[in-house]
Amino acid sequence: MGRLIIVGGGISGLSIAYAILEREPSTELLVFEAEKRAGGKIWTERANGFLCEGGVNGFLDNKPKTIELASKLRIEPLRSNDAARRRFVYSEGKLHLLPESPSAFFISNLLSFPGKLRILYEIFAPKGEKEDESLADFARRRLGKEAYEKLIDPMASGIYAGDPETLSLKSCFPRIHELEKNYGSLIRALVKLQIQAKKSGNMMPGPGPGGVLTSFYDGMETMIDSLKNFLGDRIRLDSRVTGIGKKGGTYAVHLSDGSKVEAENVVIASPAYAAAEMLSDFDRSLSSTLSEIPYPSLSVVCLGYRKDKVNNSLEGFGFLVPNRERRRLLGTLWDSSIFPNRAPEGYVLIRSMLGGARASELAMREDDRLIDIVIAELRDVMGIGAEPDFYRVYRHERAIPQYIVGHQSKLKKIDETLMKYRGLYITGNAYRGIGVNDCIENSYKLAERIVEEGCCR
Repeated sequence: MGRLIIVGGGISGLSIAYAILEREPSTELLVFEAEKRAGGKIWTERANGFLCEGGVNGFLDNKPKTIELASKLRIEPLRSNDAARRRFVYSEGKLHLLPESPSAFFISNLLSFPGKLRILYEIFAPKGEKEDESLADFARRRLGKEAYEKLIDPMASGIYAGDPETLSLKSCFPRIHELEKNYGSLIRALVKLQIQAKKSGNMMPGPGPGGVLTSFYDGMETMIDSLKNFLGDRIRLDSRVTGIGKKGGTYAVHLSDGSKVEAENVVIASPAYAAAEMLSDFDRSLSSTLSEIPYPSLSVVCLGYRKDKVNNSLEGFGFLVPNRERRRLLGTLWDSSIFPNRAPEGYVLIRSMLGGARASELAMREDDRLIDIVIAELRDVMGIGAEPDFYRVYRHERAIPQYIVGHQSKLKKIDETLMKYRGLYITGNAYRGIGVNDCIENSYKLAERIVEEGCCR
């Protein structure tokens, strides 16, 4: 039986370790994590009665693998409160509720009347000619400039902290790309899919990804802790891999303390930039391709207030900010309205994001400066004039991988190169989906492939 080494102890590395051991319990397996804590961008902290998510705050319950994994780990998923269905966009000096139905869309003041008519014209808009089109070009072509600026742009910031002028529609939102390709129009696709769903008795499809935001009572790190407990001493924290070599059918994994571990199979589940560094001497072309995947900086600022200081019901998920507004916030989530157990009795917890692809340098400012910026922004946007009673800052120098135009060609080059190296695999959120659901689903697919190829037998 060949030894398997997994490099990276985030959700991808931990879940693929679990998936492989589930299939082949006798596999000799080690997970090396460079940091002193596992979990990567899943990072939960409890302080002063507040529960802060330093990164990922949940997952949608529309993909089965994450729910299945939680069930196997015997941890109970927690669906978000009904208030979280209400989402807002800050536009022209006020918060606008995102329309939740066609009738709400027509009475909403978020878009002008010409902007609404332009969306209806989408059914007649021509198909795109580019194989890989930016999200911005697609949105302007199909929905118009105003809908792009007020709806699509903030969505891209909220999901990717990205710039839709460079993000690839095909890579970031493959479902939308397929709908246009197959039906010629998003409206036409939605109508036909709803008719099919009604005939079959299935749930009606909507324009979004569907599903309900879900987490755990004690935060997202609950899943990380459960995976760590399952894996036990197979996880080696504070163990940074500096390089990988190969001799015959055996890989040598070199660690920062000067030691090396040999194995027949290696899964690199680290961020693309880290994978590029450790493979720089192994395969320069592969390393170069991996290094081309950009990661902007992002900071998360959590502020806690007594309820009587906030002149807002916080009945909702929070708000996103279009780039056209020239604010310094990407968006703000009203965490204590989304899930219970996020703030002490009589308090609220508000979590704001700064930086991203358009303002990466902003995220790396000192904590006091970031807190002051968020306080000032919330004063203008939400009318909160009081000083917070609690604060925490979580800084990610390289945060969310960006699937920019040309991402698919990068994936093709990576896949073709890896075919030369039996027993070497690369996975993670830099390639085929950034969310927790994507990472876990891809881990299960890769685990099945590894077992089928006989690497763990």
